[in-house]
Amino acid sequence: MENTLVNRSKSFLLRFLHSRELYLFCLPGIIITLIFHYWPIYGVQIAFRDYSFRRGIWGSEWAGLEHFVRFFRSPNSVQIILNTLVLSFYSLAAGFPIPIILALLLNSFRRRKYGKVIQMVTYAPNFISVVVMCGMLVLFLSPRIGIVSRLLGLFGVEAVNLLGMRSAWRHVYVWSGVWQGMGWGSVVYLAALAGVNPELHEAAIVDGASKFQRIIYIDLPSIMPVAMMLLILSFGSIFSVGFEKAYALQNNLNIAVSEIISTYVYKVGILHNDLSFSTAVGLFNSAVNAILLITVNSVSRRLTDNSLW
Repeated sequence: MENTLVNRSKSFLLRFLHSRELYLFCLPGIIITLIFHYWPIYGVQIAFRDYSFRRGIWGSEWAGLEHFVRFFRSPNSVQIILNTLVLSFYSLAAGFPIPIILALLLNSFRRRKYGKVIQMVTYAPNFISVVVMCGMLVLFLSPRIGIVSRLLGLFGVEAVNLLGMRSAWRHVYVWSGVWQGMGWGSVVYLAALAGVNPELHEAAIVDGASKFQRIIYIDLPSIMPVAMMLLILSFGSIFSVGFEKAYALQNNLNIAVSEIISTYVYKVGILHNDLSFSTAVGLFNSAVNAILLITVNSVSRRLTDNSLW
C-alpha cells in the first residue's frame, strides 16, 4: 500500500513537471476563483447570526434558523418564490431551443455570406448592456412616446402600458432576453456543428436525404451532448434570475409579478440593512440551485449518458 502511494506521488510529480507551463497558466484563474468564489463562503454564517457591524461576524449572536423561518413565514415568500420559478422556467423554455434552431439554420445556409450577415445581426444585441437594454424597452414601450404605441395608433389601437400590465411583463422580460442572447448562445452549437464529419452528409445526399432530414438525423444528434451540458448548467441557476433586468423594469404596477428572490434580497439587505435575513434568503436560493444541478445531472446521466460528472 505504501509503495503504491509513493508510485502515485512520483507519477503526479512527473506529470506536473512535464506540464508545468500549463499549470502556471491556470494559476491566476485558480487564485481569482479561490479569492472571489470560495473565500466569501466564510461569510455564509451571517445567515445564522444576528449580524452587526460593530461586533463583527464572530462577535454577533447566534440565531440558528430564525431568519429562514422568518422568510418562509412572511406573507410574500410564496409569491416571490413562485415569481422566480415562473420567470426562470419561462426563460429556459423560450431561450434554450432558439439558439439551437438558429445555429442549425445558419449552418444549413448555402451562401455563407448571407449567413455571416445574419450572424453579425443576431450577435450585436449581446453587446448591449442590460441597463441600456432596459432603457430602450422603457422608451419603446412607453404608452405616450414609445414607438410601439405610435405603431398601434396608426391602426387605430389604443396605446397600452405593457410594462405596467402584469399579464405582459413576463413576456416582455423573457422575449427581450431571447432576442438579446440567441445569437451569442448559438456560437457554442455552431462550433459543435463545425466538427460534424462531412462524409456523413455526403453519404446522406447519395442516399437521397433532404436538407431537413440531414438536419434532423445528422446535425441535431451531433450537438445533443453539448445541448444537454448547457441544459444541466441552466437548471443549476434556475433560481438565479438576472437581478439587474428585473429590477430595472420593475415598477409599482408590475411588482406583483416582477418581485423575485434576487430583487427581494437586494431590497432587504441593502436598502433595509437587514444583512442576516438577506443572506439567509440568498443561501436558500443557492442551496436550491445546487440541489437542482445535482438532480438534473443524475437524471441526465441515467437517461442519456451525458452529464457534467
